[in-house]
Amino acid sequence: MALGSLLNNPADHNLGRSRGFWSAIHLDPLLLLMLLLLMGGGLFVLYSGADRNIEVVKAQGIRFGVALVVMFVFAQLDPAVFRRWAPWLYAVGMVGLVAVLLVGVGAKGAQRWLAIPGLPRFQPSEFMKLVVPMMAAWYLSRHFLPPRLSHVAVGLLIVLMPMALIVQQPDLGTSLLVGMAGIFVVFFAGMSWKLISAFFALVSVSAPMMWFFVMRDYQKQRVLTLLDPQSDPLGAGWNIIQSKTAIGSGGVDGKGWLQGTQSHLEFLPESHTDFIVAVLAEEFGFIGMLLLMTLYFLIILRCLYIAVTAQDSFSRLLAGALTMTFFIYVFVNVGMVSGLLPVVGVPLPLVSYGGTSGVTLMAAFGVLMSIHTHRRMISA
Repeated sequence: MALGSLLNNPADHNLGRSRGFWSAIHLDPLLLLMLLLLMGGGLFVLYSGADRNIEVVKAQGIRFGVALVVMFVFAQLDPAVFRRWAPWLYAVGMVGLVAVLLVGVGAKGAQRWLAIPGLPRFQPSEFMKLVVPMMAAWYLSRHFLPPRLSHVAVGLLIVLMPMALIVQQPDLGTSLLVGMAGIFVVFFAGMSWKLISAFFALVSVSAPMMWFFVMRDYQKQRVLTLLDPQSDPLGAGWNIIQSKTAIGSGGVDGKGWLQGTQSHLEFLPESHTDFIVAVLAEEFGFIGMLLLMTLYFLIILRCLYIAVTAQDSFSRLLAGALTMTFFIYVFVNVGMVSGLLPVVGVPLPLVSYGGTSGVTLMAAFGVLMSIHTHRRMISA
């Protein structure tokens, strides 16, 4: 009798129906909840970072709405669709990057956008953050893992070609994100430690050549400013100095929402975009930063679980790379705002004001949810 009652527990049936509902619409409720919390908190901080400009918050809310729709659409597609279309999407992306260099639209000294009649202008480089790891995963998953040296070389070539085109725009931050997304696929495929050591040795040796022949003057200045921001406190070092001042002045519990002096008195530049984490640290202090980092950590942990439990090599490689790309977003933004890394223009994911990067990130989360929910359907 007790066993029958247990088996027929209404709570168990409700839980089963709930899981069935989420599987039917191909969304992961836990990951979705954490993303909504992050976006909601981002809008809350953005209102202060944008100096109480409600129009900026409304515009960001609309972008988040579009990003959620994109995530939902990507989640409905079977991972086999991504695997089948990866080479074609990669080819389209490469054509787009070449077109940017030839007929792209420029702004603030950079030529990064395409303007096609009838469509809003867009950055093909953002598209490649998703397509490059997809293509690398497609190629490597077609061979035995761990990959041979020749397969590793082809995988790296898949990554380096779009990187080289994006650097020419110039857009060092996006180039690094695209490169890291693809390199993580190669790494997760099972590179030997000898190859990894050789790769880092090659990067170290090529660093001086990049300094003299690849990096532009403003990029060199960012590195020099990182090493000594006080060398030009009213010029190149201003951003980092004011950002560190804002972070340090927040203390343990912060000055309170809308009470930050560095951002509201316009000492802190780009307070609603790349440097918004400094606004959060000043107004909510160490406790606020701890809560934000905990939320990011839980999102990454959930995504890693999805990667580990994926059902095939392509899905595991792609899910792992997309997860680590999200981590790189957080790591680079917090590192540059706190003066630990050069300023490379990487936004704080789903908190900084902006549309294209948010849509790309949510598309990646849609792919992760697709990998997770379709795995459950197949294994059932």
